[in-house]
Amino acid sequence: MLAKLKSRAVVIGLVCLAVGGARAEPTDNWVQEYVVQILWGPERNLGGSGVYLGKGLVITAAHVVGPQSRTVGIDGVSLAARLIKGGGDPDLSLLSMDERTLPTSLLERRMPLCQEQPPVGAPVILGAVRGITRTSIASPMLIPPEMRTKFSTLISEAETNGKSGSGVFDAEKKCLLGILSAKISNNIENKDIASYFVPASAIQSFVPPGTRW
Repeated sequence: MLAKLKSRAVVIGLVCLAVGGARAEPTDNWVQEYVVQILWGPERNLGGSGVYLGKGLVITAAHVVGPQSRTVGIDGVSLAARLIKGGGDPDLSLLSMDERTLPTSLLERRMPLCQEQPPVGAPVILGAVRGITRTSIASPMLIPPEMRTKFSTLISEAETNGKSGSGVFDAEKKCLLGILSAKISNNIENKDIASYFVPASAIQSFVPPGTRW
C-alpha cells in the first residue's frame, strides 16, 4: 500500500505542465527489464515493486519490505533475497540476490542513478509491476510550504495505488530518478494531488559504502 501524506491546505489553480498517467509508448519497454516484484510470505503475494540495479541488488521502498518478504520476482523467476539495509527515513530498503542464482539475462544488466533532477514538466516513466506509465515531474508549489523541503521531488501522477517501491525513470537519459514512496493528498477537497519519490541522491547516500553494481 502506498503511504499517504495529507495536506492541510486547499490547492487552487495549479496545473501540471504535462498530463500524468499517459499510456506507455513502445520505446518505454526497456523499463520493464528493471521492474522487480516484491513478494510477501510463503504464498508469495505481491507486496509491491522494486528496481533491479545490477549485480543482484534491488532497491525499493522500506514500507514495501515486510517481515516475510524475502522473495523477489524478475524475468519470470522468483529468487530468494536478503535485506542488506532498511530504513524509514529515507523510505528505502536494499535487497540482495545471490548472483550465482541469477538468470543469464540479468548478469550484465545495470541501472545507473541519475545525477541531475529534471525540470518541472520533464517526461518521466513510472515502472511498476502493474504496468508502465508516462507522467511528468511536478512542481513542489503544488504542496504547502512546510512540506516542500522534505517532499521536493514529485510526479504529477497521483493514481499510484499498489505501486509502492516502483522506479521513477528519466525518459530521455534512461537512468533511475528515484523510488515511489508516498501519495500527497488535499484532505479538504479529498483529492490526491501528486506522488513523492525518494530521489537518486538519497539512494546514493543510503547504499552502504563500497557497494557497486
